Amino acid sequence: MSFLKLNDVTFTYPPVEGDIDENGEQIVPSPVFEHFSAELPSGFVSFVGQNGCGKSTLMLLCAGRLKPESGSVTLLDQNPAELPEEQKNLLASMIYQNMEFETEDTVDQLLSFVYANGNLKGSAKGIRSENDLLSEVIDVFELKNVLNRGLTHLSKGEIQRVLLAFSILYGSASVFMDEPLFAMEQKQKENALSYLKEFVHKTGTTIYISMHELDLTKKYADTVLLFFPNRDMSLGTPDEVLNRDDVEKAYGVPYAMLKNHEDLNREYLNNLSEQLGNSENKE
Repeated sequence: MSFLKLNDVTFTYPPVEGDIDENGEQIVPSPVFEHFSAELPSGFVSFVGQNGCGKSTLMLLCAGRLKPESGSVTLLDQNPAELPEEQKNLLASMIYQNMEFETEDTVDQLLSFVYANGNLKGSAKGIRSENDLLSEVIDVFELKNVLNRGLTHLSKGEIQRVLLAFSILYGSASVFMDEPLFAMEQKQKENALSYLKEFVHKTGTTIYISMHELDLTKKYADTVLLFFPNRDMSLGTPDEVLNRDDVEKAYGVPYAMLKNHEDLNREYLNNLSEQLGNSENKE
């Protein structure tokens, strides 16, 4: 049984009101996916590719947060988009990019609530010791110093670490993480990924994660799904997929420029692609 199947999926975002072209005509978006089929494995799977290649949309479709216009998505033999909210969350939880919160509840209150009201019902042992999972997660994601603060009073990096803790404590069968390492320090990223991979292997949870750092993907991912600009994809181990030729094809820039993960962010890639395009036009 495949963990995740997409069969003949077509999806297009609706037109944005007021988004018109130079002739005053409504811009109609092109399909993000058109008659797309794929089977994805369980485990710790990394989605890799430049911005706009469809990573976020695929995650939303797979987690049931978006419905395809046609075709089907099945996750553990269920259609997540058709499930009631609670069942959907237990099957597939989702960490979005740049999530915002208005609650004034403290981190401690929120962690306890998520832990008690998810699949684990507030009772699970840690994967590294006999300690309760909640205390282990607080240690791993370095949350002791923010437990008495509200989410609106945290930095971006602190919020991301809290979100990672939520995703573990809720106990979903699968977790979709769209750039969850944003704004975290390098050591924190390494600690988080090491723990997430260990959690996957010891609990049978599946995590699909997108991140820009190719070196971290190579180090921690079991499987990589590499997105190309034309919507083609390559699936395999990090060594099989993240070779020089395919990475250059996916990102449209020389491989050497992608080796330093510190520079591999949205602004850098966008500016770099634009500069290279201008250079080619001049020639």
